[in-house]
Amino acid sequence: MKWAVAILCTGLAGVVALGTSGASNAQAAQDAKPAQEPQHLHRALGDFVQNADGSRDCTHLIASGNPDYPPYLWQSEDGVHLIGAAADMIKRVGELAGVNVDIVHAGSWGRVQQAMRDGSIDLIAGAFLTVPRMDYMDYFHPAFQGTRTVIWTQDNIDLRYREWSDLIGLEGLTVIDNSFGQRFDTYAAENLNIREVPSLEQGFQMLARNRAEYLIYEEFPAKAVAAREDLKNLRSYSVPVSAENLYLTMSHKSQCNSGKLRGKISQALFKLVAEDVMAEMVEANMRSWVDGTN
Repeated sequence: MKWAVAILCTGLAGVVALGTSGASNAQAAQDAKPAQEPQHLHRALGDFVQNADGSRDCTHLIASGNPDYPPYLWQSEDGVHLIGAAADMIKRVGELAGVNVDIVHAGSWGRVQQAMRDGSIDLIAGAFLTVPRMDYMDYFHPAFQGTRTVIWTQDNIDLRYREWSDLIGLEGLTVIDNSFGQRFDTYAAENLNIREVPSLEQGFQMLARNRAEYLIYEEFPAKAVAAREDLKNLRSYSVPVSAENLYLTMSHKSQCNSGKLRGKISQALFKLVAEDVMAEMVEANMRSWVDGTN
């Protein structure tokens, strides 16, 4: 992990001149306009392997996750799959549990969560624990990775951030359909002004154009994007907004969601977490992401 941290810190010194602060409202609206997802991204959803009698073959599972989440997950060159540290971890879990896990690019993070609600995928390779999500998916324990969510600003701005209340009255940004833990999500909905944008890259661009005072996002994925995009003059704050865990989850509507299979997956997950295999996976995938290789 020391290599990855060193690379990331090197890529985070100063602001990219991405535009002027006097841009029109029309341009600001364009910034927040989500891109339409190609139809081919959804072709694998619900395309489950069947046994000869027409029943589900539960030795073959379909997983997905947030496609804009390096070094944990991002889109592969074929446009159909996701790669990254979380993908590597879930494949290893599947191998130990005796199942093949196909990690597909199912569209945006919001679309992936909807696919879990309707059972057109079996697993999510990395989700925070929130009460609403427990309505439609089971969480496997233990968590396979810890994360920190932090505040980002231009480096010539000091919000003196120490606690959530320091953000009251400020204009914030985050990425659509993200959660930063149940407690903060509830506090933010009741007290903070945070706009949602389609991607982290877009959020950083709007921050650089002074269209918001801060951006809130997870520390490691944000550093990964900033390093690869060569974004400069950014700062993050040492006090985290939240510290949450990433979990492997399974859809309540998956036809393969049985106590027997959940037990096998949980045992495999426990073994790999105890061996701390994610540390090596994160470092290797950070290197691949920053170098732009798949």
